[in-house]
Amino acid sequence: MEWSIQEVARRAGTTSRTLRHYADIGLLEPRRIGSNGYRYYGPDELIRLQRILLLRELGLGLPAIAGVLAGRSDPAAALRAHLELLELERDRLARRIASVRTTLLKTERGEEVMAEDVLDGFDDKRYEKEVTERWGADAWRDGRRWWSALGEEERRARLVEHETIARHYGRACQEGAGPGDERAQEITRRMYAWQSAVRPPSKSHFAGLGEMFAADPRFGKNYDKYGEGTAAFVRDAMRIYADRQLTD
Repeated sequence: MEWSIQEVARRAGTTSRTLRHYADIGLLEPRRIGSNGYRYYGPDELIRLQRILLLRELGLGLPAIAGVLAGRSDPAAALRAHLELLELERDRLARRIASVRTTLLKTERGEEVMAEDVLDGFDDKRYEKEVTERWGADAWRDGRRWWSALGEEERRARLVEHETIARHYGRACQEGAGPGDERAQEITRRMYAWQSAVRPPSKSHFAGLGEMFAADPRFGKNYDKYGEGTAAFVRDAMRIYADRQLTD
């Protein structure tokens, strides 16, 4: 079976112009172009379009979608990263809803309104104290400035890359690799590059991050979900990398 570009556009809720653009950038070629210049799509092309539309709904840009479809990116990692962003947004909105509900209730009762109740969920600096205590005010300020400058797709790409690194750590750990092995150290080299987006961590900083990943359940769960003991494996691999490659 074949469908014309007009019919495909209508059924997909998009436009012929969009489909032609997808072809121009190599994202979705038609099955054939008729002698009349019309473009026709078969079942394989429709399935590919379905994936494109799904990934677009998840917020991925066209270059990122091309990478997923070409197998250069892990689609599961992309989904996990998007889920993490949605969960963060859900938690933030839940706090705001609770804040407004509390404010409404106290206003109706004529009770005193407290700042911590009214403004909960509107402050995105919850981790400022913790980061500042661990690594100084500059680390918080520089990291916050850098993250704020990223677009949504860039933020998602960062999360996808971390998910991929974590998954590779988990696989290496479960398959019996040692944290000092070449395989684990290559993954750790990628981890160090990922952590160096704002500024390259020093030896003690990088090793300290590994310790935190293993000791703090908030971070450890991101690794242990790929297999029991992965967070400890990451800690040991990062410590070895720091000892071998870094200086304070």
